[in-house]
Amino acid sequence: MMLRYTLLTVLCLLALLAPPAWGQPTQVLLIRHAERAAEPPGDPALTAAGQLRAQALVEALRDAGVTAIITTEFRRSAETAAALAQQLKLSPQVIAARGGDTASHVAAVAAAIRSQRGVVLVVGHSNTVPAIAAALGAPRLPDFCESSFSHLWVLTPQAELAPHLLRLRYGLPDEAPAGAAAPCQ
Repeated sequence: MMLRYTLLTVLCLLALLAPPAWGQPTQVLLIRHAERAAEPPGDPALTAAGQLRAQALVEALRDAGVTAIITTEFRRSAETAAALAQQLKLSPQVIAARGGDTASHVAAVAAAIRSQRGVVLVVGHSNTVPAIAAALGAPRLPDFCESSFSHLWVLTPQAELAPHLLRLRYGLPDEAPAGAAAPCQ
């Protein structure tokens, strides 16, 4: 009888110490911002093609169960997420890019993702999306080239395993860079 109560007490304590399963996202959707203008150089808005891609994001994710959106403070990131956020009545969480300190930014985004439940959309940049995926335990994604905007990476956490990683595309196909015969990754 004493052994039974001791075992029950230990199991209760372990349950209290274990991280709650409901505090983790069920999926993380990672995209790079849509096509951006060249001017102004520091914080350009989306181009017409970028606006179309942002609308394609609404079509792609309208019924995906997105419960949270994370962006940076840059217009291209915020504008990419804006139409979907409005459609879903969500206010994006802005994680500052931290003045070029990519490692700190990636750590802050990963922490923000882990604090969410449900499906989290992250609108990042060519240099942050692969690093964010890696920070969440996924294999390192290939770097994006300058003309690549159509990637949609779906990370599904799995207990005690690396997240399942699915590579999709949304919107119109990427254009080939100047002088190249085909789009780059």
